[in-house]
Parts: sequence; structure tokens; C-alpha cells
Amino acid sequence: MAKSSTTLMTEGPVWKRIIAFAIPIFWGNLFQQLYNTADSLIVGNFLGSSALAAVSSSGNLIFLMVGFFTGISIGAGVVTAKFFGSGDYKNLHKAIHTTVAFGLICGAALTLIGTLAAPVILNLMGTPPAVLPNSITYFRIYFLGSLAFVMYNIFVGILQSLGDSRHPLIYLIISSIVNIVLDLLLIGVFHFGVGAAALATVISQFISAFLCFRKLMKNPPNLRLELKEIRIHSSLLKQIVSNGIPAGLQNSIISLANIFVQSNINKFGEMAVAGCGAYAKIQGFGFLPITCFAMALTTFISQNLGARQYDRAKKGAVFGILCSVSLAELIGIFIYLFIPQLVMAFSRTADVISIGTTQARTDTLFYFLLAFSHCMAGIFRGAGKSQVPMYVMLVFWCLVRVGYISIILRFIPSISVIFWAYPLTWLLSSITFLVYYKKSNWLHGLESSL
Repeated sequence: MAKSSTTLMTEGPVWKRIIAFAIPIFWGNLFQQLYNTADSLIVGNFLGSSALAAVSSSGNLIFLMVGFFTGISIGAGVVTAKFFGSGDYKNLHKAIHTTVAFGLICGAALTLIGTLAAPVILNLMGTPPAVLPNSITYFRIYFLGSLAFVMYNIFVGILQSLGDSRHPLIYLIISSIVNIVLDLLLIGVFHFGVGAAALATVISQFISAFLCFRKLMKNPPNLRLELKEIRIHSSLLKQIVSNGIPAGLQNSIISLANIFVQSNINKFGEMAVAGCGAYAKIQGFGFLPITCFAMALTTFISQNLGARQYDRAKKGAVFGILCSVSLAELIGIFIYLFIPQLVMAFSRTADVISIGTTQARTDTLFYFLLAFSHCMAGIFRGAGKSQVPMYVMLVFWCLVRVGYISIILRFIPSISVIFWAYPLTWLLSSITFLVYYKKSNWLHGLESSL
């Protein structure tokens, strides 16, 4: 099969390939963030600050459960991109079908675990009693749609590894519109409560997963998903898991640390939970260039190392880092300047606005560090060195962050102590990544598996 220059990232100008791939991811993440934010905006404005706190308190716990399987999809994307870049379509075909089979198993497991574990974990987090019933409702309904969330990420991972970031964007726009309309209808018109926000998200995610599935079914023969071929190929599963589990553990480790952080925020009361939750939604927009370039770099690096184009991979890494860091910092400055007005979109309560503003003005000017760390993680995953970002995040974003908060809060019982944990640990991880990047032979990470 002839390789299409519109999907193969081993040809053409480096900057053009990365930007052309990253822009649809950016818009896709923007729409995803918009419809995630729409939940909080509509809940906060129609149901009040207590309901907003319920949705906010579930966020880190949801990412803990979903993040692991998202990491698996990243690992699958590295494997499929490698085979696509090297022209090994036989193993590419097996990798696609193994990934889908594994995703179906994971989705079923996540449904069971998420719905059963909700009350226990939310209680362990110290969720305020006034918030707990709504949090459990939101969490359980959300996880009844686990199969859709897992399979959507699996399908998008496959499509993006083949250089297709445009179709996932289109499907995400459609599902975002559905989600916002359902939120307005179920909450704004019928006043069904926070569970309706989770239900709207689940329905919209099923739609986007189905559209991605249909696209894969219509791909050219060597890239096509066929129902009868969906099965586990043990040799391919081993590669997917070896690349995906470190990324999944990295997501889960970060989530565990954030759950610890959330449990400490919960101690400062309902308004603190709502204020930090509002900022978290705003912060999601600051993550957009970080996420899109990190994902683009993973695919770019894995395809080019699969084709043994080492100089091209290195040029792409440098370009992606510069773009991500610059854009993230510009967005951080914008949020810093306009944060009070942005938080007011979620809640008019003075305490909520004050806490959200304080957190933003502590963290936002350091977004360039966050961008650098995520881009480095994307580069090393693309090079088949998924263990590197996993260990760095484990040490700094989990152990150091948790240790810092645990110790310093004993002496300075201020919520600002929690806010400073983020830029401090971003700085430490960035320094470590830079040293490893300079001293290691990361360009040859995929050779042993080819």
C-alpha cells in the first residue's frame, strides 16, 4: 500500500508535519475542555456552589480510574505508529485488533470497579458530608459509561498513531455539542441534578466512540478494523502493555497525588472545594498546547524512529518543545490577568472567587515548566522509554508533592501551601528531564523492538 503523505510524519517539513498534526488535537482538546467546563458552568449556575463542589470533588478520582486506561491507549499508539512508520502492515493489523480487544476487556473491568468503589474512595478522601451524596451519584453514573470512555481513547489513539488527528476532532465537536445541549436540557430545563451532568457526558462519549469505530471500519484494507479479527495477539499485547502500563501508571500516580491534594483542600471547606474546582476547569484550557504538542511529539517520534530517521526525530522534539512552552506561558499570563472574571462564570460567591484567584496567581506563571515536562514525557514515550516519565512523575509529582504538603501544612496551615506544591514539583521534574535528555541515548529507544 502506498503511504499517504498526509498521514505519514516521516516525510515533508518537520514543523509543518507537527503543526498540521497538533492543530486538530488542539481544537479537539479545546472542545473536550469546553464540554467538560460546560458541566461545571451549568451545574454551578443552575444548581449552586454545593453542587459544583460535588462535581469538582469527583474529578481527580475519575481521572485516577480513566487515566490508567488512557495510558494504555498511548502505549498502543506508540506500537502502531512504529509499525506504520516502518511499513510493517502485517504487525500493524495485529496491533490494531489486539488493542481493541484489550480495550473492551478494560472497559468492562472499569465499569465494575468504578461503580462499586465510589463511596469508599470518596469517604477516604474526606469529601465534605454536604457534598458526598451528589458526588457518589455523579461518580457512579459517569462510570456506567466506562466502556465508551475507554474505547474512545483506544480508537483515537489508533487513528492518531496513523497520522489522523482530523477525524477525532470532527467527532469530538459533534459529541461536545450533544453534551452541552443535554446539560442545558436536563439541568437547565428539567432540573434533574448533578447526575444528569454525568449522564449527558456518558451519552456524548458513546456517540464519539461510535463515530471513531465507524471510521476505523472504513479505513484502507491494511489499516482497517474488522470485527472478526478482534482478538488478543500475545506478542503484540506484550509490546502494547510494556509501552502502555508505564504511561497508565504515570497517569494514576499523578491522580493519586491529586487525590491526596484534594483531600487536603476538602479540609478547608466547601467553598475551597468549589473555588479550586472552578480554577481546575480554567486550568484545563492552559493545558491545551501542552497536551496537543506532547501527543503530536509521541506520534512524530515513534514514526520517525520506526523509520530510523534519528536527526528528524531530534529536530521535531526541539520544535515541539519550543512551541508548547511558548504557548503555555502566554495562556498562563492571560489566566493570571483575568482569573477573577473567569471564576465568576462558575460562581458569584466571594469566597469561591477569592480561592480560585489565589490558586491561579500562584500557578499560572509557571505553566512553561509544566509544558516542558509533558513534552519530554511525550518524547520519551514515543522513543519507547515509557518508564522514564513514569519514574520522574512518581518521584516528583507524587512522593515529593505529597511529602511537601504533609510536612509544610503542619507548620503553615494555609491553603496556599497546597497551591505552591505544583510549580515546585514542575520545576524539579523539568530539571530531571532536561538532564536525562542531554545525557541519554533516547533516540535509539525503539531499535530493540523492531
